[in-house]
Amino acid sequence: MKQLKYLTVVLGAAVAVSCTKLEETQRDSVNFQRATAAGLLQGAYNSLGGLQTQDVVWALEEHSSDEALGPTRGPDWDDNGVWRVIHNHQWDADHSIVRNTFNSLLTAQFSATAVLEQSPSASEAAQAKFIRALSVFLVLDLYDQVPFRADLKDLKQLPVTLKGAEAADKVIEEANAALTDLPNAGSSTWIANKDAARVLLMKAYLNRGVYANRVTPTFAAADMNQVITLADQILGNARYTLSDNFFTNFAPNNNSASKELIYTLENTIGVRGGNNRFNWFCTLHYNQKPSGWNGFTTLADFYDKFEAADTRRGGTYPGLTNVTGLRTGFLVGQQFDQNGTELKDRKGAPLAFTREIALRETGNNLEVTGIRVIKYVPDFAQGIDGNAENEYVIFRLADVMLMKAEAQLRLGQTAAALTIVNTLRAKRGASALTTLTLQGLLDERGREMYWEGWRRNDLVRFGKFLDGVGPTRPNKSGNERLIFPIPNQQLAVNPNLTQNPGY
Repeated sequence: MKQLKYLTVVLGAAVAVSCTKLEETQRDSVNFQRATAAGLLQGAYNSLGGLQTQDVVWALEEHSSDEALGPTRGPDWDDNGVWRVIHNHQWDADHSIVRNTFNSLLTAQFSATAVLEQSPSASEAAQAKFIRALSVFLVLDLYDQVPFRADLKDLKQLPVTLKGAEAADKVIEEANAALTDLPNAGSSTWIANKDAARVLLMKAYLNRGVYANRVTPTFAAADMNQVITLADQILGNARYTLSDNFFTNFAPNNNSASKELIYTLENTIGVRGGNNRFNWFCTLHYNQKPSGWNGFTTLADFYDKFEAADTRRGGTYPGLTNVTGLRTGFLVGQQFDQNGTELKDRKGAPLAFTREIALRETGNNLEVTGIRVIKYVPDFAQGIDGNAENEYVIFRLADVMLMKAEAQLRLGQTAAALTIVNTLRAKRGASALTTLTLQGLLDERGREMYWEGWRRNDLVRFGKFLDGVGPTRPNKSGNERLIFPIPNQQLAVNPNLTQNPGY
């Protein structure tokens, strides 16, 4: 497997190596003689691990939006400015996160394709096709150009490049091909299933007009009706219901406790796992339990979208608040331990998170600026600072409901869309809306899906991504920022790629 792993890096991530070495590796590895479909499928699932880390897909989708900010706090969290650059829409083709995200997603595509070379069972092949379709969708969404290999028979040939609506059609083709032989949703939400493929198809249809023209997207009635049909197939499954406690969807036992989850990434200690604990480490202060990196925050304008009674804004959580004092949701103001004692920052000042935040913090209160976000419930069974068994959520029921409502709204079916949104709001403790506009639906997606890695995708589709964001990014961005540049490293090794306009 050593040579196969090396080939994955070379071809999936397009690392520049000498032609001689590449040809030797191809000859030695192309038949995958020591690999099995089952083993490669496990590797393909593992290759999606970059989705649950703070510095790959999530970073590009969230930090570029109005939901997340990575401020530099004195000497902390500068990281050569990578976070500020993303939030300010000033990235270039050499940005490390832009490059690493592209590489990671191509590796997932390659890993999935490798499964198909090993005479997999029908179910194994379908799962691999789903993983490949998901990776193609994410590359399309972020970069608009997708290097694609249908097979690995001739690795000396460059992959074809799919762009825009053509790439969206490939996602639809792949997901539909997988759908027939995927298993029905079962007790393990991390196994690709029919409903996961349906959600991916919904996203492809909902965004197909966006990928054809991101500046002035259109939404064909046929595509919107496909979204509604697919949603109804999922909503008709009695296994799915909205959770009574919103944060159960992100708890350590979410695979068994939540009935909203459709597809997740597995985190089982000793079996498979990723950096899921970044969800709380990246935001909590050093003196909280669990201790954190005191980094990322949300913005006050986004926080203000929530009503006080909206349970998604946060509150106490059993097994968390009574153990450490930590609450779920948004943390603002004075923080306490489990005994009600006020926590302090490292200078002995009150640990009271402020609404105000700047890209560069230099004052005496730089440790406490910014509203913090705790959407995933820390897993104390694995140790306060240990690994976590929360499954990382990719698709869930509320997203399906809101995508159906959006499709209905774009078709002029406002009353039906409003009913769906108010059903969801009632479950979350929010008051009913009397009217529903596209802006209102975008706001509702923000309240429901915050920090789950979909915000940029939503903002682009609703025509809001280029807008200024409060004091941290006051000016409107240029149209080129609707997609990320192709990394220069990729351009150097793949002449079938061309740099995106404006870069």
